[in-house]
Amino acid sequence: MLRLDRILANARVGSRSEVKKLVKEKRVRVNGEIAKSSDMRVDENTAEIFVDDIPVTYEKYVYYMLNKPAGYISATEGKNCPTVLDLITEDYKGMFPCGRLDKDTEGLLMITNDGPLAHELLSPKKHVEKEYYVEHTLPLTEEDIAKIESGVTYNGVSYKPAVYKKISDTSCTLTIQEGKYHEIKFIFNSVGDKVVYLKRLRMKNLVLDETLKPGEYRPLTKEELEDLRSIAR
Repeated sequence: MLRLDRILANARVGSRSEVKKLVKEKRVRVNGEIAKSSDMRVDENTAEIFVDDIPVTYEKYVYYMLNKPAGYISATEGKNCPTVLDLITEDYKGMFPCGRLDKDTEGLLMITNDGPLAHELLSPKKHVEKEYYVEHTLPLTEEDIAKIESGVTYNGVSYKPAVYKKISDTSCTLTIQEGKYHEIKFIFNSVGDKVVYLKRLRMKNLVLDETLKPGEYRPLTKEELEDLRSIAR
């Protein structure tokens, strides 16, 4: 037995607050009757649930797009620092960030409880692209850019070629496929430069929703999720 709002949120009907509004407006029916409250317990396997006369199917996994703010760590728990899960008001068990962003890095982060999908998306064999907006201290020379685009080594660690697109003398987008520890920061360090601001914009075809303010999140759309699943196959 699960709470009705959890079932509806899992089915990407809306966020918890949006679901509560739907129930309050008497737009949700459970087994033929108007739902009395969003926290009512429902058998997710047998209940017939309709929203505006459209049937709803319970889904085991949840998928959220979070616009991660600086100051939060990409972990399920932290001793002395808030984690990205502290930003999620839903109480689903087993949620975790799909991949990691540094504490001071902002932008796109998927939160889910689907371990198999996350494993596929993060597997080095899948070569899933990750695009970042980067602000750095010094203008890059053509030689610097050539090094970045051909792959660099820093402190004994090799980094695969990245795709560089200039925005200004001290800003660009950089697309990588690995996601090693501090990868972009170390890539810029390798050419004598320093990253001062970093924001992830895209993971493969999943693009950060710019209407989300830092700290805000929303469920993935059906189309976004299907695209991620096609990558994982």
